[in-house]
Amino acid sequence: MKSGIFFLLTMTLGLFSCIDNQQEIKLVDADNFTSSINGKNVNLYTLKSKNGMTMQVTNYGGHVVSLWVPDKNGHFDDIVLGHNTLKEYIDYEGERFIGCVVGHYANRIANGQFYIDSIRYNIPQNNNGQSLHGGLKGLDQVIWDVDSVTPNKIYLSYTSPDGEEGYPGTLKLNMDYSLTDDNEFIIQYHATTDKPTVINLSHHGFFNLKGEGRGSINDHLLTIYADSITPVNNVLIPTGQLMAVEGTPFDFRKATAIGKRVDTDNEQLKNANGYDHNWVLDRKSAYDIELAASVYEPSSGRYLEVFTDQPGLQFYGGNFFNGSGKGKYSPTIDYREALALETQKFPDSPNQPNFPSARLNPDETYRHTCIYKFSVK
Repeated sequence: MKSGIFFLLTMTLGLFSCIDNQQEIKLVDADNFTSSINGKNVNLYTLKSKNGMTMQVTNYGGHVVSLWVPDKNGHFDDIVLGHNTLKEYIDYEGERFIGCVVGHYANRIANGQFYIDSIRYNIPQNNNGQSLHGGLKGLDQVIWDVDSVTPNKIYLSYTSPDGEEGYPGTLKLNMDYSLTDDNEFIIQYHATTDKPTVINLSHHGFFNLKGEGRGSINDHLLTIYADSITPVNNVLIPTGQLMAVEGTPFDFRKATAIGKRVDTDNEQLKNANGYDHNWVLDRKSAYDIELAASVYEPSSGRYLEVFTDQPGLQFYGGNFFNGSGKGKYSPTIDYREALALETQKFPDSPNQPNFPSARLNPDETYRHTCIYKFSVK
């Protein structure tokens, strides 16, 4: 068995090493992101691993603008949604959260309010009466400080003042993106506060393993290592219960085409117009980095694994893309043409005593690691 595993790993690494050295990767023009907003500089930065995996990221909201990954033939494609100019991110049409960091609280908080030590905090209601991804101006719309950049890593920081978007506490945030020689895109978050607060950061990247604008993701084969989800009501707030995935369209414990059951007559699918739910990950420990999900796209051979130390994973199947807005290579961003896999605390945890806590106290440090690892098979 060990020899078989070694052979598989050798073949996988060999495929990545057989890259198309003659291919010219057409990067987004960095000049389209060079600007100054409220006295802070915005730029576009390019990171690269020794295997050729290439990423562009801007310090405006920490948006990953492009991510070039090889297929089984060594040909690179840009496999994330993004825009060609800073202006398109600022004056977005359609989906606001494309390739960015989301917070203070990723996902939804019911009715835009929560309590800490019997004090009620009100935050903006920006999604059907709920608060989504931090409010009207979340971390996706601030200018992050660029502390340092190396060929394969960027270190970003931001200090959120007490009361920003209604959240208590001065929050000092550090976030770094890196590309490794093992074809990993690693995101690490750290945060401290001077008052009790709640925090839940996540990366809102949209992937299509065929390449951006190359059609539906419904033929991607998805595996999620979870026995249950947190079911939601018709405004996508968790009921507080857990629902077993066995016998339902939410059972991705074995690799299954995303589109196979997405149109099933199911109340939860109707509530979200498809998949937009939090899976309760089967974790062996509370803090270790563990495999949460994988995605395989047969035509390209690209294989994505998602690792995290967080308790939940939001799988969103692009149900609300409607052709408004445009990508880097296509005139529209269309229905179910990209997917998000967001590692996270559970939605609405501040109002759900049965969920893992999202509270951060002044003597604590928030830590969160997410790894997107690419290979081929």
